[in-house]
Amino acid sequence: MTLSKKPYKGTRDFFPEEKRIRDYMFSKMKETAELFAYESYDGPLLEEVELYKAKSGEELINDQIYSFNDRGERFVAIRPEMTPTVARMVAQVHREVSKPIRWYSIPNLYRYERPQKGRLREHWQFNVDVFGAPEVLGELEIIQLGIKLMQSFGANSNHFEILINDRAIVDKVFKELLKCSEDECYKLYKLVDRSKKLDKEKFTTQINETTLNDEAKLIFNEYLALNSIESLKNFLTKNSIDEKSIELISLDEKLKDLGLSDYVVFDPTIVRGLDYYTGIVFEIFDKNPENRRAICGGGSYANILKIFNEPSLPGVGFGLGDVTLKDFLKTHNLLPDFSSPKVDIILTTQDETGLNSLLNLAHSLRSNGISVFTQLEPLKIKKVFTLADKKGASFAALLGTQEIQDGLVQIKNLSTKDQKEFKIDSIDEIKGYLA
Repeated sequence: MTLSKKPYKGTRDFFPEEKRIRDYMFSKMKETAELFAYESYDGPLLEEVELYKAKSGEELINDQIYSFNDRGERFVAIRPEMTPTVARMVAQVHREVSKPIRWYSIPNLYRYERPQKGRLREHWQFNVDVFGAPEVLGELEIIQLGIKLMQSFGANSNHFEILINDRAIVDKVFKELLKCSEDECYKLYKLVDRSKKLDKEKFTTQINETTLNDEAKLIFNEYLALNSIESLKNFLTKNSIDEKSIELISLDEKLKDLGLSDYVVFDPTIVRGLDYYTGIVFEIFDKNPENRRAICGGGSYANILKIFNEPSLPGVGFGLGDVTLKDFLKTHNLLPDFSSPKVDIILTTQDETGLNSLLNLAHSLRSNGISVFTQLEPLKIKKVFTLADKKGASFAALLGTQEIQDGLVQIKNLSTKDQKEFKIDSIDEIKGYLA
């Protein structure tokens, strides 16, 4: 049998050019998180399936996890998400460490899904979470961090928006105004969550299949028609719901104070996963009609530590996948050119007698923090600059026969075309020239 050269379905080979793109995205994630003083953490690739059963949705458990019995007959899964892992870790230390706890990671995750645009079976995800922050301030910080990350790639409010809602609002509408039971609320949550994907006729049919009476249907449709914080406030007043009980109103005011309100849009259909979230929920959405989709999702959760018999600890976070982020950056032409590598200098020699000099110079330059590509066989001078271009070199050093005899090296700045001669052992002068 001939082995396939293709990677497993839904996974990717990262050849150097693709890996440069991934490294670039990861570097922005790391820089942004640490700008907000978040600390890096990681967890195991394998977790017991019971961890996901305790708090994850049925679809993930039944259809999406890669699970198996290990040699010790433990039922384990390759991690499909990071939140249960970070909750397990926080449950171990939250009593001893100062609050808020600010952590981030970029884990490798696996889900058995149908590969399609923006969704593969393997991906990396930027996870950012804060635990134990005062009311609304954790949400404010996480949303700020998300905006700052997108801005670090050159994106602005013309490129993306943050669609936001508050599960407290949805609960009050469903339980207090519509008088729904827990089962009915769950069905309505699911209906709201997919409302944008259904045509009007099909959506109406599904509403009519619920137990809502005519008055309740009117309230339900009125709620779904809300499209701004102001319309939300009017709705709350009309239905005698106290604004002070809704964190989203306070969050909106704080976002305005920070000049970030242009990024945030109230959307009553954003409810996120029913198994985690208890408060404010949001999604970062691409505004380009060619890629109109969520590229990130998150929100507040208060009860996740209870699965470990620990008291509630307010948490808020988001997850941003590398696949959807890359699609976003490509759609808006925000990716730099990674078609070639980057190196400070390329060293070449015209004959084998210069190889020792070349290797010694390369060693000295690298010892001074300068990245060096060495051509390990003689190269004619007319080919030097073609090779330098392919390797993304900023400078090229030419060790000709005469230069080797005289202990000299010619270095050319490939941007300015300036060329200068140095003694081959004058490393400080060469380093200064390359700076």
